[in-house]
Amino acid sequence: MRSAKFERSSQETQIVIVLNLDGGPSSVSTPVPFFSHMLNQFAVHGSIGLSVEATGDWMVDAHHLVEDTGIALGSAFRSALGDRVGIERFADRVIPLDESLVQVAVDLSGRGMAVVELAGNHSLALGTPPFYMEHAEEFFAAFARHGGCTLHIRSLSDGNTHHQLEAAFKGFARAVRDAARVTSTQVPSSKGLLDG
Repeated sequence: MRSAKFERSSQETQIVIVLNLDGGPSSVSTPVPFFSHMLNQFAVHGSIGLSVEATGDWMVDAHHLVEDTGIALGSAFRSALGDRVGIERFADRVIPLDESLVQVAVDLSGRGMAVVELAGNHSLALGTPPFYMEHAEEFFAAFARHGGCTLHIRSLSDGNTHHQLEAAFKGFARAVRDAARVTSTQVPSSKGLLDG
């Protein structure tokens, strides 16, 4: 089983992630309902077993909680992937949600970086406490850095901000699922290893 548990505790947040790349039940608990909804989309559409327990100083701003959850989830993901032998490595998805269309591409190279170019209203607060587009950008960047993957997310068709974000998280889930799928017995690299 490709699974991992990761705990992150600081003066700002306390986060526990349990992840199974090959499926299982999901349970997401954060004090930011829109973020919880997006993490649930990741679990469902990625066919990933996921438990998230996250608390922290959300009353100041959701930034710390969201970024630290990205760090913890990325760290658990990296651990669950192990040596990456046999994974597909590359994947991309184009996901529509009504008028919105978002493209996501991932390379599980061991090198962490994210380029996120989403349309929508960046000043719009979604839910209470508020979740902003910039929170999603920080989450994706933290996941990519700590998960050891290159991640590109961009809008192909503008629209409702909620739709943009939901399409991004669904595309992220499907691309990660496809890239992490074991399809051979070889390391998918001409170097013979994936370590960054």
